[in-house]
Order: sequence, then structure tokens, then C-alpha cells
Amino acid sequence: MADDVHLQARELRKSFRLGSSTLEILRGLDLTVLRGETVFLCGASGAGKSTLLYTLAGLERPTTGEVRFENEDLYGVSAARQAELRNTRMGFVFQSYMLLPELTALENVALPGLIGGRPDLARAAGLLQQVGLADRTGHLPSELSGGEQQRVAIARSLVNRPGMLFADEPTGNLDSRTGGEIVDLLLGLAREHGTTLLAVTHDTNLAARGDRVLHIRDGALEEA
Repeated sequence: MADDVHLQARELRKSFRLGSSTLEILRGLDLTVLRGETVFLCGASGAGKSTLLYTLAGLERPTTGEVRFENEDLYGVSAARQAELRNTRMGFVFQSYMLLPELTALENVALPGLIGGRPDLARAAGLLQQVGLADRTGHLPSELSGGEQQRVAIARSLVNRPGMLFADEPTGNLDSRTGGEIVDLLLGLAREHGTTLLAVTHDTNLAARGDRVLHIRDGALEEA
């Protein structure tokens, strides 16, 4: 069973100081995600969905608690090791696409490999084909629709063959039809590549397409 656990959080707490008071977002939260699972996090605005995602992905240190990713203590390793894990073993898809405006679609997809010293334009081109953008490789982000930009971001998230994808409101800037297509694409690619997916969404209908839906309420998780 231990070999099947991809990500695990124990007694996760996250709080912020607001003047003289403390705002507690995560309250002793536990979570286990198995390899190959597609899990959606839902909850009201301000419930802490994105905070939880960023904490699980090594982007925001918890106040207390432990996060284990691929059996490594994510906040117990060095900053350099954290960065290496994020670039080689994790992929990220954000609501705002996060594409570099001066780079073409192909160059944006290849960027994580370039950062890691292993640019692979052939793989980047193949992933753009998989997301339906084979004829848009030379286009800049400004020349692409929102849905197309998010497809580029999904291709980029897979270029380094990560074990796990983290997606934060990947359909938040899209209309309902395009958002549905993006979720179907994410799920299809994750399952095809054997990649674990942990995604935040406000849309419970889209979340229902995954293997499991978790709701965050009052700093704790509830299984749907």
C-alpha cells in the first residue's frame, strides 16, 4: 500500500497573521492521494482550496504538519531539492495560464525542459499535437484564445514527464463549454500518461468527472 501513496499530508495547518489576530485556513488536515488517482478539491470561495494545493505542491510552507511527496518530506529537504522536485516530478496548470508572452506556443511548452537543461522540442511538438494545437506551434500567446492558451499550459505541464499534476482552477477564465473540454483533456492526458492529478475547481459538475471529490469546509476535508 505504501508504494501506491503518491502524496500524503498529516496534521496540516496553515494560518496567517492579520494585525493582532490570526486567521486559520487549514486546521489539522489529513490527505492521501494514490498514484494515478484524479482528485478534485472543491469548496466555497475563500475556503482555502488554493492554499491547500500550493502547500501540497511545495509552493507555500505550512505553519505545522508534514507533506510527503513520493516518500520524501517536502518541507524537510533543501530548497534546491524542492525546486528539483517541482521541475522534474510535478507539473502545474494555473487559472491565468502563466505563459511567457514573448515565446511561441512551442517554446512555452519546451520551457521546463530548458530550465532543467534538457530542452526537447520534439516532445513539446508532440504534446501540442496531443492537445490539438499542432498548427499553432509558432503562435504567440496573444494570438491564441483562452482555451488554446490553457491547452498550451497543459502541454507544458507534461513536458518533463511529471508523476503528478497540480491544477488550480484550470477552467476559471473559460466559458462552460471550453472549461468542460479542458477538464476532459486534463483527465484524458493524465490517464493516458499514468499521471496523478490533483485539481482545484469551484465547479462540482466538472469535479464529478474525476475519481474522487473532496470538499474543504472550515479548514478540514470531507469526502463527497
